[in-house]
Amino acid sequence: MNYSRQREVILNTLKSNVVHPTAEYLYSILKENEPNISLATLYRNLNQLAENDIIKKIDGLETSSHFDHNTHEHYHFICEKCKKVYDINADVAPDVVTKTEEETGFLINRHDVVFSGICKDCLDKMKENN
Repeated sequence: MNYSRQREVILNTLKSNVVHPTAEYLYSILKENEPNISLATLYRNLNQLAENDIIKKIDGLETSSHFDHNTHEHYHFICEKCKKVYDINADVAPDVVTKTEEETGFLINRHDVVFSGICKDCLDKMKENN
């Protein structure tokens, strides 16, 4: 992938917003310093970065994808209440790929595991309101 100043700005903005932002959220931040960037340019660059395994594209609970600069093996949890995306250490299920390959006979080249439910913060708020 060729160097692009806009792609570098997008990647740096993603790295400084570790909340697993959507493209729309990133766009609102980028527009402050990069007023000429278009939403189409942002989407194109995010998709190119994801296709080249520089970032991860997280599809799950919402209609909008979320993006993650952390490409190390880990899973995600999406809160159904607040919509925040949390990283889950892959050590919670260290043999998931091996066991799946053994069980199915498949060769797994990549995988994404996304849990959904209610995060601890939202659970605590729910308990306070009861």
